[in-house]
Amino acid sequence: MKLTRRGFIASALAAGSLRALPQIASKAGGRRILTLVYDKSLGMMRAVEKVVP
Repeated sequence: MKLTRRGFIASALAAGSLRALPQIASKAGGRRILTLVYDKSLGMMRAVEKVVP
């Protein structure tokens, strides 16, 4: 798999948000919605989790 600079930055941000999101969600106490989106920079699907109050 050829990883470009844009792809690397996108995957790094996604990994960072996955680490921080559980801590934020436990404080907020909302409902979680998981959505699959196609990320053009990565060339694959990725999961996006939103916390709704």
